[in-house]
Order: sequence, then C-alpha cells, then structure tokens
Amino acid sequence: MTILAAILLLVIIMDPIGNVPVFLSILKNIPLERRRIIIIRELLIAFIILLFFMFVGRYLLQMLEIEQSSLGVTGGIILFIIAIRMIFPGTKPLFGHNETTEPLIVPLAVPMLAGPSAIAAVILFMAQEPNRWVEWTFVVFVACLISGVILISSETLGRKLGNRALIAIERLMGIILVMVSVDFILDGIKQTFGI
Repeated sequence: MTILAAILLLVIIMDPIGNVPVFLSILKNIPLERRRIIIIRELLIAFIILLFFMFVGRYLLQMLEIEQSSLGVTGGIILFIIAIRMIFPGTKPLFGHNETTEPLIVPLAVPMLAGPSAIAAVILFMAQEPNRWVEWTFVVFVACLISGVILISSETLGRKLGNRALIAIERLMGIILVMVSVDFILDGIKQTFGI
C-alpha cells in the first residue's frame, strides 16, 4: 500500500467530516477558543493511542496467537459495519455525553477518532510491512493532522456546507469504506486459504 493510499484510508476511517456534527453537538456549551484546545488535545490522545497499537498491536496478536489473516477479516468486518452506519445512519446518537462536563478521551479521542477500525488498520499496516514503521508513523501523523484541520474548522464547515452536504459527504466516504472493507476481507480469506 502506498503512503497516499494509507493516509486516505485512515482519514476515511477516522471520518472527520462525518464527526463534525457530533463534535459540534458535544462541544456546543464550551467557548470557541476552548473548543480548539479540546480538539487538539483529543487529537494528540488519539495519535498516541494509534501509535501505541501500531507498535504494540503486532506483539499482542502474537501473544494471543491471532493470525494476520484473521486481523484482515476482522478489520474488514469492523470497517464494513462502520461504513454501513455512515451510509445508513440511525436516529439515535452513537455516543452519549454529559453536556455539563468537558469531554476527556471518551467519546472524542476514543472511539470517534481512534476507534476499533482505525486501531485495526494501523495494526494491519505494521503486521503486513513492519520495516516501513517510519512511513506508517508519518501516515498516522498526517491523518491526524488532516482530521484536526477539518475538526478545528468544524464551526465554519457546519455553517458553509450545511447539514445536508455533510451527510452527503459522509455517505460518499461510507461507500468508499465499504469497498476497502471488502478488499480487507478478501485479502484475509486469500491469506487463510493460500489463494
């Protein structure tokens, strides 16, 4: 996988555009200047969590005796479920939050940015090509940076694009993610059966 493809995949998985309405609703009672600090803090936490799993995840898999092909199929299934939720969102909010307190780690950093699918993706990057760890670190950094720029400008994006455009973009990202998830599953099946 090329660096550009990995960055694009991770940005789609992190879904910053789809997260704009959720971030706006969770941070609505917090002053604008403080919102930016919170977003940056949560992005740093997500970045650290993704790096942790990128470097340690492979050893956890070995310790649990989980094959790389199983990770590919599992990651693909998780991505598929998330993609379906992006295309066909439910009426209930995915994450609850106490509006009187400032969010810390949950739900913004985990699971919205560094969720199960993003963690599975970075573990898979490293499991497939561990010698490219510098490139994978760069991929995680750039994906977090792109997500940060989008989320910090979420107030402006929400006003300029409007809710309908944000929903349309999220559904388009969901369709792309379905294709990627099916590819992950097929690769895992091929590895399992040696096809």
